[in-house]
Order: sequence, then C-alpha cells, then structure tokens
Amino acid sequence: MNNKDFKNAVSKRRTFAIISHPDAGKTTLTEKFLLYGGAIREAGSVKSQRSQKHAVSDWMEIEKQRGISVTSSVLQFNYDDYCINILDTPGHEDFSEDTYRTLMAADAAVMVIDCAKGVEAQTKKLFQVCKMRGIPIFTFINKMDRMGKDPFDLVDDIETVLNIKSYAINWPIGEGRDFKGVYDRVKQAVIKFDGGNHGANKTEILNIDLTDDSLSDLITSHLHDKLLEDIELLDIAGDNFDKEELLKGELTPIFFGSALTNFGVEPFLKAFLELTPPPLARNSNKGLIEPTREDFSGFVFKIQANMNPQHRDRIAFVRICSGVFNKGMQVTHTQSAKKVRLNQPTQFMAQDRAIVETAVAGDIIGIHDAGIYNIGDTITEKDNELAYQGIPSFPPEHFAKVYTKNALKRKHFVKGIKQLAEEGAIQVFKKPNIGTEELIIGVVGVLQLEVLEYRLENEYGIKLMVEKLPYRYIRWIEPENFRADAFSVPMDCLLVETATEMPAILFKSEWNLKHITERNADIAFSEVSL
Repeated sequence: MNNKDFKNAVSKRRTFAIISHPDAGKTTLTEKFLLYGGAIREAGSVKSQRSQKHAVSDWMEIEKQRGISVTSSVLQFNYDDYCINILDTPGHEDFSEDTYRTLMAADAAVMVIDCAKGVEAQTKKLFQVCKMRGIPIFTFINKMDRMGKDPFDLVDDIETVLNIKSYAINWPIGEGRDFKGVYDRVKQAVIKFDGGNHGANKTEILNIDLTDDSLSDLITSHLHDKLLEDIELLDIAGDNFDKEELLKGELTPIFFGSALTNFGVEPFLKAFLELTPPPLARNSNKGLIEPTREDFSGFVFKIQANMNPQHRDRIAFVRICSGVFNKGMQVTHTQSAKKVRLNQPTQFMAQDRAIVETAVAGDIIGIHDAGIYNIGDTITEKDNELAYQGIPSFPPEHFAKVYTKNALKRKHFVKGIKQLAEEGAIQVFKKPNIGTEELIIGVVGVLQLEVLEYRLENEYGIKLMVEKLPYRYIRWIEPENFRADAFSVPMDCLLVETATEMPAILFKSEWNLKHITERNADIAFSEVSL
C-alpha cells in the first residue's frame, strides 16, 4: 500500500461505540446499521416476538437467552465508501467497566435514548466517561413510533442532566401511532417513512419540502401546523450548530427515529459519517501518535476467551493507532519486550471472523493470545519503547467466595477463573498464606457473578459454588513497609491479596474504610489497583 492509498484508507475509517441504558434499543440500532451496510440481509431484534432471529452482535449464548448484551462486540462493515468499525457495548450498569475499556478504543460515541424514558442513570454514567475522553457524542432518540415524552422535554433533559449543548439535526412529526417521519433541518426536507416487514428490510424514503401544500394531506394539517411552529421555535431559541464544539464533545447533534422500524436510521448513519472525525491521534509515553504515522502500533483494549468453545481460543482485541498492519508481520510487545509474529489476525462480525490480510489505523483486529497480553498493553512495529496510555480498572463493589466441590475439577476451576480475570470480567483475590481451593471474586456489578457461573459451567464444565460476602469497598495497599502479620485486621474487614501477592483490604462500610485508613496513616492505601 503506497503512502497516498494509506492516508486515503485512514481518512475513510470511522470507529465508534454505541452506548445506552438497557432496553433503549442500542443493539437493534447496531443491527440496522449492518442491514444498510449490506453486512446482513435481515435484522433480528433482540426481543422481537415477530422475529425468530437473535441480534448478530449478541453472540454469547447467555446474551441470546436474556436478550441483553453482557460483553462488548466488534463489528466491521462498509457503507458509502466508508469502512466502519462499530463497538457495541453492554448497556447494563453491571458491565460498565467493559464499556469503559471499549470507549478507550473509540473515536466517537452514539448515545441511544428511549423517547419514553429520557436520560437514565446508566446513560449519565457512560456519558461522563465519553466526556472524560473528549470524544464527539451523537444522540439517537429511539422508539418514536411509541408514545413518549415531548421532544422539547427530551432535548431539555439531555442539555440539563448531561450538561451539554445540543442541536436537533432532524425533528419528529408526530409520535406513537401518529409518527409520520422526520423533518431534516439541514436539508430542509421532510422525510416520510413507511415501515416494512417489521423493520427487517430497508424502507423507502420520500423527500418533500416543508412548504409543499401536499404535505398536509400526507401528515395531516394538524401535524403540519405543529411542525412549522416547532421548527420556528428551534430556529429562534435553540443552540446553533458548531462543528468545533461537536468535535470537542461540547455539543451533541440529536436525531429522532425508530430503530426497530427503520425510521430515521439511514439518514442518521449518513449524517454521522459526514460529521464524525476519522481516526484520532493517541496519547503515549512518546507524546501524541498520529494515525498517519507509517510504522504500525496499537493497544489491547479487550481480551475474550472461548469465542469459539470448540477451539478454546483466546483473542486479544487491538485498536490500530498508527500505520499499516500486514498479516504475518513481526511486532514487539512493549510490556514484555517479546517479539511476536502475528500470523492469524482476524476481523469480526461478532463471533464470526475472517482472516485479515491488511488493516490500517482506526481498524480493530483480533490476534491470537497465548497468554502474554493484558488489557492496555502496546504492540509496535519499530519503536520498542512506545507505550500507549493505560486503561484503569474500576474498583469492585461486590465480592463473593467461590469454589468447586469436585476436587477432580480444581485444575479446570483455577484455569477458568484465571482466564476470565485476564479478560477483565472479574478481579481475583485470596486470603494470604492459603491455596487456591477458595478464591474471592470482586466484580463491579452482581450480574457479572451470574455470567461467571454460567461461563464456568458451559465453557469449563465447572459447577461453581458462590457465597456472597458483605463487603462493598476495597483499598489496595502499597507493599513496601507493609507486614501482614503485624497488621491488626478488624472483625468487619478482610485482608486479601492478588495473584501477584499485592495486599488489599475489603471493607463493609464507608465509615469502616475511613476509620481504618485514618488509624493507619503510615500505610499507603490506593483506590485503584497498584
């Protein structure tokens, strides 16, 4: 690939994450993007009773059963000369750590909001992560074919709760059963939709000018009059569109539609691709690394074991930050200084994968992991000391003692726990000076414990015994000058250690935590893993 072709390929990449509260329609919207990109012929809504299909991005069996996403999924497709990498994330707050790591690999985010509920607690939490990254945030207000809040109230909700400016790119005509389509304020045209095959196939789009007299016949005179009033109010009182503010994450463009029935999906995709930036420069220990830098580099943002249970494989997901990747190339794993040849790189459509010959900055590839990679690690073609900014871990808020009664399965038990810990799904501790017969698991959300039980049974044949513990807080201890045998642990605390023998203390209450840390001022406690 010559330099001109390389730079052109990078400019056509768009890598973004989709975030939302559970059930806002995030995975359904992802499916419709794939439908328009020709990656799939028919979309399967996660919970649709009229469709027997499961969502493409929900590949894990437990996701199909529950109708929710519990792990981030990577999907690549082409549309309108763009190469798009979608990072579909879990909506449930129990998996917010996985979402956070995924956002580190994205250049923009699409925030999906249910028109009946507005901004929900989890949306706010994930939005704050996007704001920390300073990436552009696009808003898709979904389910307009159902009754919901007034559109002006929804816009005010976004601006007030999330503390961000907004600009409605389009505006809904009616709602619920009277939803007739949207008015595109940029193109100054009404786009009327008719749902087809429960949204499983593309719908026809008809453009009509706002001043066209025949519009009253199509959407009723009442809705026509209301639309004219709404647009006038938006033009007078609303924020002006500013692309610089958008790119800095200070203004969010708002789109209305219905992912399930395809209302507004393709216009949103087209506008998004025009407005969102190509791959961004990335922070490293060597300063900002531009995507058009010629030598290859990238970082691991996710590790997933057993995507294909028959092969017991383990894949490290890498965000390419610069240069061109070629199959079979040799790279350096910065953290271990090891040389690694990448012979079977893959690109994804959820769990379906294809060997990739070449990829460029902005792309997501999967590389076989023999156990050397950790989340946040850097791989590089030439600069062996280059290291991208690390990905922090969330402190767990729920803890449980886990073990298996079957002594013959102990080896599989330890292997399974170790594998899932390396994925970042759980954090593992044990009491000092004892073996691994009993382990203590820390998770951000309790649903992660259910996923742990499910995966150990289905992927490793382990029937897991789980005893939930009453602890809610953790502090890691700087091991220098710390002697566990000389440290007095109160009855309502628990001293534990990590696999690397890093000491930590679990606390039942915030008061408890404050009391112990103040009483031991000579010990260095940390909220994040050291």
